[in-house]
Amino acid sequence: MSSVVTEKFDWKDFLKRVAVIAIPVALQNLLTTTGSMVDTMMIASIGQIEVGAVGLCAQFSSLMFSGYWGFVGGGMLFLSQYWGAKDEDGINRSYGLTLLCMMTVAVSFCIMATCFPGLVMSLYTDKSTIHSIGIDYLRIAGFSYPLMVLSMAMSVLLRCTERVRIPLYSSLVAVATNVFLNWVLIFGNLGFHAMGVRGAALATVIAQGVSICIITVFALKNRHPYFFAVRRHFRFNRAFIAEFFKKCSPIIANEVFIGLGNMVINVVLGRQPEEAIAAVAVFRTLEGLVIGFFAGFSNAASILVGKEVGTGNLDIAYSRAWRLIYLCQLVIGLVVSSLVLLHTPILTLMGMSGESFRIAFGFLCIYAVAAFIRMGNWTHNDTFRAAGDASYGTILEIVFMWFMLIPIVWITGMILKWPTLLVFACCYLDEPIRYVMMQVHLYRGKWIKPVTPEGRAALRGWKPKRLRTSAENVRS
Repeated sequence: MSSVVTEKFDWKDFLKRVAVIAIPVALQNLLTTTGSMVDTMMIASIGQIEVGAVGLCAQFSSLMFSGYWGFVGGGMLFLSQYWGAKDEDGINRSYGLTLLCMMTVAVSFCIMATCFPGLVMSLYTDKSTIHSIGIDYLRIAGFSYPLMVLSMAMSVLLRCTERVRIPLYSSLVAVATNVFLNWVLIFGNLGFHAMGVRGAALATVIAQGVSICIITVFALKNRHPYFFAVRRHFRFNRAFIAEFFKKCSPIIANEVFIGLGNMVINVVLGRQPEEAIAAVAVFRTLEGLVIGFFAGFSNAASILVGKEVGTGNLDIAYSRAWRLIYLCQLVIGLVVSSLVLLHTPILTLMGMSGESFRIAFGFLCIYAVAAFIRMGNWTHNDTFRAAGDASYGTILEIVFMWFMLIPIVWITGMILKWPTLLVFACCYLDEPIRYVMMQVHLYRGKWIKPVTPEGRAALRGWKPKRLRTSAENVRS
């Protein structure tokens, strides 16, 4: 039998490329999460009911996130592959259409939050005290939604064109602004009237505006080639729109259906005792810390894999993909383990005590196990999307969410009235099953589906190196 010589993978270059992208994105999200933690600590000094109310409002903004993130995923698919192919018109058109779709979602949620806050809060809780506080917060915070989404769209363009530091700088200034204004407006320092949760909402609006200004200034300073080509952003024709939505539709469906599913889960958790609702709010903030690290690898996958697929270097894209997934899981495992070890000072600082502390610690322990697998699934899905396969992970996630998780969580929480921690644990029952299915799909390599001419030409007759090696060994 003949031996097959395979090219050694350059781990040093790979880790360097991942670090250049993932670390600034992770730091940006770490800053944002730190700002949220400080928000929670400041609000906790007012009372646990206020923490619960603001936490439920955050779930509404998470639903908006699900509404526009499908367009972000589709936009990153096109932007990263066109960036690899150096197609300037493709980059500009992709950004313009992505921005238009995202802002449509943001304005819709802004109207709902500012004009119909009572209806929004009634969906999430039946506690009257929490309901009224949430209304006060939403009426102001809703104006931050378009600003938040515009900032996100700008950041996506910068990251996909490998300018990852600019969003980091904007987050640094925005978080500092938010924390300072929280101190001023929540408590009435420097001669201002104490506004409570309304002050926190106003601080969020101003901080988002500051973020946009910082991004704009740095993009001007760096003379970004695509950022200000406004006239070229909206020169898309029917063929491009059709291709964009063909690729985006599965991602949009995924985010919308998963967002709605998470809303149902939050409705169940919102019917738990007030101590549990406060614990959920704190947990969601800490979960954002974990997701922040994942986002670094998600962006690295979109750029490092999507760029090579667009260029036509399919073997490089394939070899990077599975290493990114395992590297992400390793980092996430370290992060969640640290949170569990440091839970006492963290939860105490965030206002947890007594029963709410016990429940919040239970959430962290359950999540420490689930997040290791869940972030692996998410990185699988984002890698597939960057390479052009937006359907496989979407179908799996929607099917398991609506035909397994939602019925189980609803029955255990609303009908059987199981303890909160058991209901929470049921939210992650599908993750191990999907992980196995994702691994099989990853190995086969059928998720590589280029949108550029260079990538499509390279795909003809291509098979993953692992499968080629196996076939050659069998023949020999």
